[in-house]
Amino acid sequence: MRDAASAGSRHTALVAAMCAGQIGSLLPHMAFAALIPLFARLWGLTAAESGAIAGGFFIGYALVVPVATSLTDRIDARSILIPGCIVNAGATFAFAAFAHDFTSAIVLWAMAGAGFGCAYMPGLRVLTDRLPPGDASRSITYYTSSFSIGVGLSFLCTQLIADRLGWQWAFAVVGCGPLVMLAVALSLPRVHKAARATGHLLDFRPVLANRPAMSFVLGYGAHCFELYAARAWLVSYWLFTSTRTGAPSWLDTTIVSFVVTLLAMPASILGNELALRIGRHRLIAGVMIVSALVALSLASATSAPWFVVLGLLLLHGFTTPADSGSLTAGMVGASDPDYRGATMALHSMLGFGASFVGPLAVGLALDAFGGPGHASAWSAGYAVLAFTVLAGLPALRLGAARRGSGSASGAGATGGTAGTGGKAS
Repeated sequence: MRDAASAGSRHTALVAAMCAGQIGSLLPHMAFAALIPLFARLWGLTAAESGAIAGGFFIGYALVVPVATSLTDRIDARSILIPGCIVNAGATFAFAAFAHDFTSAIVLWAMAGAGFGCAYMPGLRVLTDRLPPGDASRSITYYTSSFSIGVGLSFLCTQLIADRLGWQWAFAVVGCGPLVMLAVALSLPRVHKAARATGHLLDFRPVLANRPAMSFVLGYGAHCFELYAARAWLVSYWLFTSTRTGAPSWLDTTIVSFVVTLLAMPASILGNELALRIGRHRLIAGVMIVSALVALSLASATSAPWFVVLGLLLLHGFTTPADSGSLTAGMVGASDPDYRGATMALHSMLGFGASFVGPLAVGLALDAFGGPGHASAWSAGYAVLAFTVLAGLPALRLGAARRGSGSASGAGATGGTAGTGGKAS
């Protein structure tokens, strides 16, 4: 009994340490998006260029993550996590020192994203490789939902420091965040494992043939498009709204962006708990529909009072990430243990590739309709979000068809049980 309690304490400490490390590694995450209006003025950027730089972080991530995460089927993921943290921190410091225009900014920010590409999913693999057989669904959800704390602090720290010391200092300070995950990774023992995966490193055919896993992977792509486009343009949209409506001065972009993004943690945890009861596919489909409706409401609220817009932004900040933990836990559970790293790689590559396209697509819509200072431009931008997230609904049928109508009593392969011991979805 005492041994079980001791093991439980060690596992709790592991999850807490990995969540804390991830929060640190995320501090640079939204630094550029938090200061888009500032950089647009300093460097004369169009909305599309601003969106491209914000999304550049994710294209760097998407280019690196297939190799980085697939390697975790062959070697201890800790060996990938450590250099990833160093690159993430170093590129953020370099942005503070050397970024001065569109080209230098997008290159350096893509490098920071590449470093994070060796941290997020490999970090999840570090965690799952050290968890015992049993129900890992909640541990995975805590890890994925702590993402929102890091994102919220990224918005908050960047804006507060930039207001007081300038944007270069803001990037220099948040660049220290990945060093927290570096310290956590260095403190963990190595895991020695025989590589069971066969074939080429980037052979995703076994993953593509896994329809239950692919339903979560494709759904994650639509999810990330909406989530990161909304986050990238959150500060600019609230600045437009507060200027138009004369919102109270204490409700500045710093407060609003922090609170909206912080809602993602309870949303993701509650979403996963509900998914364990009603089924992951049913939960994810419901969240997508509701989130699309909220985005359409924001598209039509460009002349509404500030408190209406704020209420919708808060609601969107809750609905958009509510299926995040369920999508990732479902992917891990539905994956073949021999190809779990490759499945994570494809999941992350598609998701964060969409995270690059999302901010860019909204930026193009803003430019096409007059720029961020026009109400019609924001209507177009949020309409793009709504229709894109709805496009993710057909993907869920891949897994639902295998389950035979998507009931909560479906096979464990789609519910997060395979390899994680999670409850059936």
